Amino acid sequence: MNTTWRRQATKKTFLGMDGGGTRSVALLVGEDGRVLRRIEAGPANVKLLTDAQLVSLFRSIAGALPKPSALGIGLAGAWAAADSRRIRLAAAKVWPRVPCHATNDLETALLAATESAPPARRKNSRPPAAQVLVVSGTGSCAFGKSRRGDVLKIGGWGHVLGDNGSAYQIGMRALRTVVESYDANDRWPKLGAQLLRALLLNEPGELIGWAQSATKTDVASLAVEVFTAAEKGDALAKGILDTTLSALTGKALTCANRLARRGEPVQFFLAGSVLLKQPRFAHQLAARIRQGRPDSRVHTLGCESVWGAVELARRLAARSGATVAFVQTTGAPAAPLVYSTQMSPTEQRNPRSMQLDRLTPATAIKLMLDEDARIRPALLAERRNIERALRLVVKSFQRGGRLFYAGAGTSGRLGVLDAAECPVTFRTPPEMVQAIIAGGQTALWKPVEGAEDDLQAGANAVYFRGLGARDILIGIAASGTTPFVWGALRAAQARGARTVLLAFNPFLKIPRAARPDVCITPNLGAEILTGSTRLKAGTATKLVLNTLTTLAMVRLGKISSNLMVDVIPTNVKLRDRATRIVCELTGVDYAAARAALETHGWVIKKAAASLARKSCARRV
Repeated sequence: MNTTWRRQATKKTFLGMDGGGTRSVALLVGEDGRVLRRIEAGPANVKLLTDAQLVSLFRSIAGALPKPSALGIGLAGAWAAADSRRIRLAAAKVWPRVPCHATNDLETALLAATESAPPARRKNSRPPAAQVLVVSGTGSCAFGKSRRGDVLKIGGWGHVLGDNGSAYQIGMRALRTVVESYDANDRWPKLGAQLLRALLLNEPGELIGWAQSATKTDVASLAVEVFTAAEKGDALAKGILDTTLSALTGKALTCANRLARRGEPVQFFLAGSVLLKQPRFAHQLAARIRQGRPDSRVHTLGCESVWGAVELARRLAARSGATVAFVQTTGAPAAPLVYSTQMSPTEQRNPRSMQLDRLTPATAIKLMLDEDARIRPALLAERRNIERALRLVVKSFQRGGRLFYAGAGTSGRLGVLDAAECPVTFRTPPEMVQAIIAGGQTALWKPVEGAEDDLQAGANAVYFRGLGARDILIGIAASGTTPFVWGALRAAQARGARTVLLAFNPFLKIPRAARPDVCITPNLGAEILTGSTRLKAGTATKLVLNTLTTLAMVRLGKISSNLMVDVIPTNVKLRDRATRIVCELTGVDYAAARAALETHGWVIKKAAASLARKSCARRV
């Protein structure tokens, strides 16, 4: 053991980690503020690392250090609660029972900036109403916090969607500018020659192949050439940098204006490789920011952002009861809004299937079908609540509203399935019935760890889908306690939408303020395979959703008798069905029905109405 570490063994040490798309830095700091060890490791964007890779990264750092008293970790991409939980879970495997604060790299950078900021020079200076970090590196964004505790991020969408003001955008704009100038003037500009030299290319045509294979970092590295050319007076380079300054100023001021009122002081910090390595450019940005917010102070980041992570670790260790930050790697998290007075039936063991692994195929099949037979009476017992939910769905549709499903895992996938089938079956617009699934599109075919535990993600989905007072949201949660679903339900309630809970746990205890308009909670009993809610719970979910959307469409006039008169015939089978429906409705032969459908774009109602008018005309 290192002698310095041995002397520190009885004292607290704080490990801070800051990771981005290029590299990560770890600092082990003692109680007296001395750096005991600094380690650099590979990139650490949490969105781009698997759980195993995250653990491997942490182990590579832990192997060179003694066990710290507390951890502060800020990684790029860690914006959702599920991301922070992933970081804490990985850290708990490497540093068991060490309290950990996990967040994103912008929070650690802003904290480092505020902790190292110089004091106000003027006497009686008012404290800032907000602090804003302006980052221009490979990517770009503005990140701020108000004195009230509001947090805001502007930009940071990645190089594909934008990142205006970043080194990547400077490099990409340079490439586009030189080829556009060449096309317009038939003369290769000086900036273009400089780029060819930097890339060891011989003529403009070679840029095509290079650009197609270049990485984000490769393109961003061209920013240095643009700054060099601008210093020599190159007009194209100066124009590119002026556009970049406008983009960064816009982000900085937008963030500040949304966090603080006009006239309130704001403290800005400039960070990222572009602003730290190009002081003249940073000075120009500071001048523009001050022009937009005269009562503001602008500083460059005075220390590495990893010091913000160290400070988070220090604060965590200093708090009383810091052990609340320990991560439990087993067991499900408690639901934040609702709890079950006893174990949910979906989690209980089924005594009839204890020997499932030893049953003959014939006996096992009978057992499964017998268990499914229990679904019908359980749903019939909830008939009134299903009817109440149906009336709310119909009322929402009649008012021009939409139906949303929110669920995680199997529940979410079944919501997606029902929403996807409505447009083709009932000719509804795609937005009329929508599904929200925890973890997004990826969760359709593989699990997204921590997605269902993210309360805020459910609320965010409702906000960004734009639910309003005319809409209705049905939360689907087999056990009834899924945080993602409850986040969506509470957010929908706050926005004035009607809400329904579909769960298979009659033992739920729901606070009055959080209770949905309707709760459908049949008791299906334990699953034949313990906890596998894709079985009875999944089948029952499909039955309820089928009932709600089918009968709602009946009341909207999309069904005549028992015929789907608004089906969209997208294939041979459906075109044959549409033709037979027209025959049923009008009494004409198959050929006449098909001809009418072809004339009217395969819209059954139009074809049937046209044939009915012709029949009336003949009778007259």
